[in-house]
Amino acid sequence: MKRREAREQAFILLFEQSLNHDSMEQIIETAELCGEGTYMIDEFAERLALCAEKNQPDLDKIIEDNIRGWKMNRLSKVSLAILRLALCEILYEDEIPMSVSINEAVELAKKYGGREDAPFVNGLLGAVSRNMQKEGTSQKAEDVSEKTVEDGNAAVTEESCDAGK
Repeated sequence: MKRREAREQAFILLFEQSLNHDSMEQIIETAELCGEGTYMIDEFAERLALCAEKNQPDLDKIIEDNIRGWKMNRLSKVSLAILRLALCEILYEDEIPMSVSINEAVELAKKYGGREDAPFVNGLLGAVSRNMQKEGTSQKAEDVSEKTVEDGNAAVTEESCDAGK
């Protein structure tokens, strides 16, 4: 499975969780059972989905700190799932450049979101990227060592995501 397809699968898992509030492990197990062995969750997709679930409060704080004139409860479930997914990639996946994570998130928003989702996702992730560059923080949480990535009052530490690694 290609990375783009795996991202899409991870997005679907996160979106599903926003609808039924089951644990990610339950959602993955159910998806595989419903496919009767023909539908397997990609390892990369599973890692991203579990990481997003584990770090949801920190990811949501970053999102909240970067939305202007919006409240979290007004965001579409599509945009929220895509933003959580992209932020997991940006913060915790060493081999993926930030620009790739942003571009893939925008493509998912174009495919699954409404008319305004793609520009919104692009703008918010661009703001996060600029804040990280302005603060001189590293792209990846693992590169930060003992430091934290500060965004307003939100702090994402190196130890906060080791899901699937």
